[in-house]
Amino acid sequence: MVNLEWFRTFKAIYETGSLTGAAEALYVSQPGVSLHLSSLEAHVGFKLFDRTSRKLVPTERGKILYNYIQEPIVKLQEAEAHFHKSTEKDIPTISIGMCFETFQFTLEPYLPSLSFNVIISFGEYPEMLKGLDNGVLDLIITPQKGDYKGLQYKPFFKEKILLVSGSKTNIKPLQQILKTKDWAKAEEWLKQQKWYGTTGDMEHLRKFWYVNFGKRPDFKPNYIVPNMSSILRCISNNSGFAVIPDFLSRKEIADNKIKLVWEGHSVLENTLYFGTRSKTMYQNEISQVEEIFQKEMVL
Repeated sequence: MVNLEWFRTFKAIYETGSLTGAAEALYVSQPGVSLHLSSLEAHVGFKLFDRTSRKLVPTERGKILYNYIQEPIVKLQEAEAHFHKSTEKDIPTISIGMCFETFQFTLEPYLPSLSFNVIISFGEYPEMLKGLDNGVLDLIITPQKGDYKGLQYKPFFKEKILLVSGSKTNIKPLQQILKTKDWAKAEEWLKQQKWYGTTGDMEHLRKFWYVNFGKRPDFKPNYIVPNMSSILRCISNNSGFAVIPDFLSRKEIADNKIKLVWEGHSVLENTLYFGTRSKTMYQNEISQVEEIFQKEMVL
């Protein structure tokens, strides 16, 4: 009989595009992810992904399998979250949705000190909003607002989206171009450089490019890695460009491991919100989490 964990691992690989990304999303080892995939492929009798140098690309049969199992797996995860809550009456459990980097840079170090249980979920913001509305999530950290009537949003931080580079990158030619305000020439110069991007979210790069150059970027990053933490590790004391929020990169900038290259001629900012339901039985626990974010994200 097939192991249901194989399907959950397959779904994570499909959505992140790599074994490393799936391992980080599921909090398991990469060899474990690889074993699950090979076991599932052996069970179904055909290859689910084509291996390329940059990512795992689903085969046609892999796409068909994903369409079959995606919704049932999500339903099972929702059931798991509800069941977890219902079986632990003495210790409250709250479910929080946010992006991986936000969790890693803010809440992760505090988890052992909390007096209540926490389930962390990563995903796209529309999915988080839906999960908050239907009760699967109790709090989300989001730059987007939905139109759900029972939800409320409290702004707590504005992040700047920055163009950064590794400390060994020669940015003098760009600095000279920027002084002339020749944005078209700056765009062409930047397009010739080595770029880093993330597997799941290129929104920051797209917005930065549109705000400053009036168009979407017509190139793909040279290196696609699982998340922004990976980008920072790759370019620290090295070379290459990326577009990253200021609060994620401020330590590396302060330590001179990466350079703040440009804020743009039009500064791009996102307001981050605490999203909650209007009525919740976990207000005390949510307030504690909100205090941690406000403390950690103050510049």
